[in-house]
Amino acid sequence: MTTDASISVAAVIPVKNLHNAKQRLSSVLSQQERRDFFEAMVEDVLDAVVAARRVSEVFLVTRDPQAKILAARWGASVFEEPCNRGHTEAVEFAAEALTNRGDSAMLTLPGDIPLVRPDEIDELIAAHRPGPAITISPARDEKGSNAVLCTPPGALPFRFGENSFFPHLEKARAVGIDPQVVPKSGIALDVDTPEDLALFASKVSETRAYRFLQSVEIRKRCFSAE
Repeated sequence: MTTDASISVAAVIPVKNLHNAKQRLSSVLSQQERRDFFEAMVEDVLDAVVAARRVSEVFLVTRDPQAKILAARWGASVFEEPCNRGHTEAVEFAAEALTNRGDSAMLTLPGDIPLVRPDEIDELIAAHRPGPAITISPARDEKGSNAVLCTPPGALPFRFGENSFFPHLEKARAVGIDPQVVPKSGIALDVDTPEDLALFASKVSETRAYRFLQSVEIRKRCFSAE
């Protein structure tokens, strides 16, 4: 990782309990499979973020012991929450920690976008305006905010969830910031539902998550009628 001369960006990935991850995939994956699949996705995201040239440092926000091991494996740091809370609270926790450290910008990404690429992250950061500024890369359905870049880290009143993209745009404007929207195909696909899983599994990719689904023959088991 190298830092762009004009902006130092810390990347933050919230990761809750791996053991109980991806409950909405319970109709197609067992609990152990969901855990292993999510871990593979987190590693794919870490791989991309660590390789991005414009990211200065990477953090996982987590209390999960295995997630901490993943962070160490990839040279990432950990912001340990006092308790497992929601995605919004995890990002707010990280933004406050980065602000206290004096960091100038925060990029937050979820751990379930296995198709994200380093060049997408670099292009997102390159498009970011001088602060105060907010840049968002939405989910494919324009409901979720899959990547949010803020200068300073706490510039945006965060509110993640199934319908966060347009509310985030409104919140940015409410604090006097005209948000940038930078769609990216790899960032856009977060795997939450069986429909997301089917879409992800339908296209060959050089990701750990795809290789895991191959190992459990997910298309043969669940999507053979398609």
